Amino acid sequence: MASLHGDTIVHEASNRAFVRAQIGAKNSLDPIIRAFLNSDARIAEHQWQSGGEVERRYFRVCLSRITVRNEPTCVVSLVDHTAEVRTEETLRREMATDSLTGLPNRGGFTDALDAAIAHQSRRWAVLMVDLERFSRINACLGSMAGDELLITVARRIKGALRARDVLARTGGDEFGILLAIDERDDEAQHVANRLQAALTTPFRLSDYEICVTSAIGIAFGDANVEHSEDVIRHAQVAMKKSKGSKKAEAYQTRALDSARAEFAMETALRRAIDNGDLTLRYQPICNLATGQVESFEALARWTDEHGVQHQPSDFIRVAEESGLIVPLGRWAIDAALTTLAGWDRRGDASRTIKVGVNVSPIQLQRDSVPDVVEHALATSGMAGDRLKLELTESALIAEPARMARMLTALKSLGLTIAMDDFGTGFSNLASLQKLPIDVLKIDRSFITGMLADRDKIAIVRAILSLSQALSMTTVAEGIETHDVAQTLAALGCASGQGYAFAHPLEPNDAYEFLLTRNR
Repeated sequence: MASLHGDTIVHEASNRAFVRAQIGAKNSLDPIIRAFLNSDARIAEHQWQSGGEVERRYFRVCLSRITVRNEPTCVVSLVDHTAEVRTEETLRREMATDSLTGLPNRGGFTDALDAAIAHQSRRWAVLMVDLERFSRINACLGSMAGDELLITVARRIKGALRARDVLARTGGDEFGILLAIDERDDEAQHVANRLQAALTTPFRLSDYEICVTSAIGIAFGDANVEHSEDVIRHAQVAMKKSKGSKKAEAYQTRALDSARAEFAMETALRRAIDNGDLTLRYQPICNLATGQVESFEALARWTDEHGVQHQPSDFIRVAEESGLIVPLGRWAIDAALTTLAGWDRRGDASRTIKVGVNVSPIQLQRDSVPDVVEHALATSGMAGDRLKLELTESALIAEPARMARMLTALKSLGLTIAMDDFGTGFSNLASLQKLPIDVLKIDRSFITGMLADRDKIAIVRAILSLSQALSMTTVAEGIETHDVAQTLAALGCASGQGYAFAHPLEPNDAYEFLLTRNR
C-alpha cells in the first residue's frame, strides 16, 4: 500500500513477497504510483519491467484507489509474468529462425526489413541470392548433401558481410541480405561481387568438388517504400534477370512494370482464346520459277477488346511462358484447316494448295500433336497431305529420338514437315538426316541484304546444297524484292515468301490472290 504526501510516495506496508523480491530496493514504482494518485482514476493497470538485461523480470502492475486518513492512497499489486514473456520470446525467436542454418527465416527477415522501413534515417538495400544448381545437387547427392551445402553457403556469405548486415534464409535455396549503405549505392554492387567471388570456390560434398553459381538481385530502400514484401519482390525480379545475364543486377522500375504488363496480357489472351477472338492471316508461298502459289503459312493475329493490336512476337512469348501456347496451337491447326476446307467449297483453285501452321516447341513437349492433328483433319474433312507443320530447328534437335517418333506418326497421316528458321540454330546434321523432314525454310536473316553480302550468298548456297543432298525442298523467307527472288531461283531455291509477293492476308483476300496468281 502506498500514499502520496505532498510530492513524496510513502510505502505504507508491503507483504513478504514484495520484500523478498527486493523490487522497491532496485527499481522504484514511484513514478507510476504518483501519476495514478494525481489522476482521478479509481483503478489502473500497467506493464512494468525491472532488473538488467540478463535478469530482467516482467510484471503487470494493478493499482486500486482507497481512502485512508483523507490522503491519496492506493493498493499496488504486482503479478510476475516473467516466465510467460520469456516463453513467448523464445517461441517468437524460434518461429523467426531457420532451423537448419540458424539464420533468420522469411518471417525474421521481414521483421528486420519492417524495422529498417520504420527508421528511414539510413540508406539500405536488399540482396536476394539464389543458388542455381541446388535442386540438381539435392536430387543427385541426397538431402543430407543439400543441407550441408546450404550450411556451408550460409557461412561463406556471412563471412563476406559486415557484422551489422542481416543474412536470412528466405527459401529453399534462396538467401536474403539486408545491407546497410554507408555512402554510395554502388556499395551493394561491391558486396554482390564479393559474394559471387566467395561462392566460386568449389564446395566439397562427399567425394565430389562442386561449383555452385549464384544469381543476385539488388533492390534499394527509400522513403517511398512502405511494405517489406515490395522490396523483396523487387530484388527477386532483379534476381530473375541476373540468371540470364550471369551478373548481379539492380532492380529497375520498368522491369516490374513489364512483368505486370505480361500478366495482364496473359489474362487477356486467355480470355481471347476462350472467346475465339484471335484470327489467322495467310501469307502465300510462291514457286520462284513460275510465280504461282504453292501453299500459305497461317499466322496468328490478335486485336484485343480495346482495339489494341498485339505483336505476335509479344503474345506468342507470353503464351509459351504461361502454357497458353497449347490451346493456341490447337486452335491454329483447326482454324487453318477450316479455312482451307472453305476455299475448296468455293472452287477447284485451292485443291492442290497446302496450309502451313507453326507448332511451338512447348506444344511439342506438352501436347500429343499427332492426336490433335488427326482430330482436326477428321473434323475439317481434309486429307493429311493438305497440312504442313512448321517446326523450329531447336525443337527438332533437342530430343531427336522422341522427335523422330512424333514426326513418324505425323508423316503416317500424310503431313508435310518443314524445319522453320533453318540456319539460326545448331543442327546436328547426323540427327537432321534421320528425321523425316520434307522442307528446309531458310531464315530471313540470310535473305535480307543478301545481294550486297557475299557471305550470305555463300551460306544460302551451302544450305541449298545440303537440302539437295538430303532430298529436301527449300523455301526462302523474307524476300522483299524481285531481284532477290530471281537470284534465289538461279541458285536453285524452289520457293519463297515475303513482301515481294504479298503481306499476310485475310482469308478472303488470300483466296483472291490465289485465283489471280494461279490462273
